[in-house]
Amino acid sequence: MIVAAHQPSYLPWLGYLDKVAKADLFVVMDDLQFEAGNFQHRNKLKLNHGPAWLTVPLAKGPQHERICDKRIAPSTSPREDWQRRTWLTIETHYRKAPHFTRYKDELAEVYARPWTSLCDLDGHLFSLARRWLGITRPVLRASSLELVGAKTERIIDLCRKVGARMYLSGRGGSVDYLDVEALRQAGITVVWQAFTHPVYPQRYPELGFCSHLGFLDLLLNCGPDSAAILAGAGATRAEASP
Repeated sequence: MIVAAHQPSYLPWLGYLDKVAKADLFVVMDDLQFEAGNFQHRNKLKLNHGPAWLTVPLAKGPQHERICDKRIAPSTSPREDWQRRTWLTIETHYRKAPHFTRYKDELAEVYARPWTSLCDLDGHLFSLARRWLGITRPVLRASSLELVGAKTERIIDLCRKVGARMYLSGRGGSVDYLDVEALRQAGITVVWQAFTHPVYPQRYPELGFCSHLGFLDLLLNCGPDSAAILAGAGATRAEASP
């Protein structure tokens, strides 16, 4: 079995979802320390002036607060209502996208529902993304596994607890900290994700193609074809470590 893992992501980008699709089991690392400025509470969509951040405001917490304990800051006035502002931004810039009407009701409901937990919001959007893109892989939260250790030791413990012999890793920060030899000695093969970002029709074509956006950009522009576009972006087989 191949397992992959990553911190929760708000409106996850296509490379994140490709990794989910390429694994047999995906584990959301919700029990790691929250990192300000990461993608756990923000992501980009394409507006009429180019890519722009959509951010979920967070309540202040302890320095070492876990992601699963992170709370969303309540809005104190209509002017500061992040949900209303976010939905208005999406509606303004994507309502003329070819498939906006197909998804608008469920999206509008996301930004009308009250949220207090960042992980609950991220998890709900993650579930919608998987359903809309036809990704059926099972998902677990790391907080349910009581993992021990840090970095590579933690990955080894994860693989043992879920019964995985292969670990699918992205080529980002993992390249620097992942001890491939230690994993090999533990009987676990590292498989590196091979992903090429797809190019597809977007709003505001005069700005050129913008990659690494939240998944909504692909979905609202390409609708039911999005699943095939995403599937075609990843290699049939990822690269295994020697």
